[in-house]
Amino acid sequence: MDMQASPAPLVTDHRLRLVIYFFLSSAMFMATLDNQIVSTALPTIVGEFGQLERFGWIGSSYLLASSAVMPVYGKLGDLFGRKYVMMSAVAIFTVGSAVCGLAVSMNTLIAARVLQGLGGGGIMVSIFSINADLFEPRERARYQSYSSLVLMASGAIGPVLGGAMSDLFGWRSIFLVNIPVGIIVLAGLFTTLPYRKPERKPKIDYAGAILLALTTSSIVLVADSSELFGSILSAQSFIIIALGLVCATSWVFVERRAMEPIVPPSLFRNPTFSLLLVISITSGAIAIGMVNYFALYLQTTTGLSPSQAGVFFILLTGGIVCGSLMGGRLISTTGRYKPQSIASLSLSLLAFVLFTHVEAGTPVFFIGILMAMHGIGIGLGQQVPVIGVQNAAESRDVGAATGAVTLSRMGGASIAISIYGAIVAASLSRVGVTIPGVGNIEQLTPRMLSALPEAARLAVAESYTAAFTPLFLTSAGFALTGLLAALMLRPTLLPTAMKTKAGE
Repeated sequence: MDMQASPAPLVTDHRLRLVIYFFLSSAMFMATLDNQIVSTALPTIVGEFGQLERFGWIGSSYLLASSAVMPVYGKLGDLFGRKYVMMSAVAIFTVGSAVCGLAVSMNTLIAARVLQGLGGGGIMVSIFSINADLFEPRERARYQSYSSLVLMASGAIGPVLGGAMSDLFGWRSIFLVNIPVGIIVLAGLFTTLPYRKPERKPKIDYAGAILLALTTSSIVLVADSSELFGSILSAQSFIIIALGLVCATSWVFVERRAMEPIVPPSLFRNPTFSLLLVISITSGAIAIGMVNYFALYLQTTTGLSPSQAGVFFILLTGGIVCGSLMGGRLISTTGRYKPQSIASLSLSLLAFVLFTHVEAGTPVFFIGILMAMHGIGIGLGQQVPVIGVQNAAESRDVGAATGAVTLSRMGGASIAISIYGAIVAASLSRVGVTIPGVGNIEQLTPRMLSALPEAARLAVAESYTAAFTPLFLTSAGFALTGLLAALMLRPTLLPTAMKTKAGE
């Protein structure tokens, strides 16, 4: 069985652990909310600064920076101790938020978003690593599920809160509100979180860190190339792909020789770690990657308004919440995560297969059932990759393993978003029918769609339904790939308590 001994718990007082967990969750909520809250404020920002052609960079720059530094932060936590690495990430994010709120141009805002991302990526990785220090493996599963609820809450209220704050206080308020929250979190972590000094002397793999950052940045840029450069087949895309391949190859050679590699090659010798990375990539593709496309699907194929479509996301989010709580409790009770991973990906696979049979005019309650089913599937397996790699890795490499699996989830989402967008665009470009009153079907807004005659609305719905069928088949392919990896996992039993010595 795949079971690693863990060091003694960082904090023995249960109440103090809950206080620390509250501050960690606040930091997570702040970092994840910021990436959601900006979405509804983007039109206002572009209205002030102009430069619509750089619209995509406001979101992509944050994702690019946060993805690039995730593995680096995990390794820094292993080398220097997680307390001050986590506090540094919160401080960088808070300063970045202040600069965003004071931005005087689109260029300065994009640069500030990069600074925010450098902190946000560290917050996400460090929180999961600190949880590994605070809670024994089975208890950790329950708290990881609570962290998943924080992620879902930020995703659910972010766009609404961003629009409301932008209207009431101006778009700058969505960034400036992070300053007091960041200060409170820093003060709380400084006073409550103990510092555990690592046993080994820090030896930073600078070359590995830079090459990995360039590799992951290339993946994110290529994934967003259709929006940033106009086409995934553009000259810029091919240049970035070539650069990414060179950096990835060089990174492998460097890591084999480094004394303290950013992602230790020994992790990949453990088949459990490699399989969990595959599961994490596919989970990111079908969970994070599908969110925006569900919104587009609902509004174009059913005629629902944006607010009505938002109600269906309550079913998706509610399913995630129920599945996450259920999955965390099952792992905590049974000590096994393989069954939850299999059930998770099976439910999502079934939901996507059924989506391919949905036609224009299908009752919306059936679509709601499928979204709830997919949500439960996401929730059941959401914490499996993190729990699994933290148990599979040596305690000295927990941070690096956590960073790698967190990055793989974001990478899977970025790649899938690009693939989904290309599929829908290609399918719509092949629509050979002329729909009365529709000049360009891709430029139809929900309001314009609702004003069309019934026959035209039905024609649009049928066109989008046909475009989404290959997208759902692709999502089913991602889910099937993850399911096969889950079936290949060894039946690991998590330890019931932390151990002070290896083999004890």
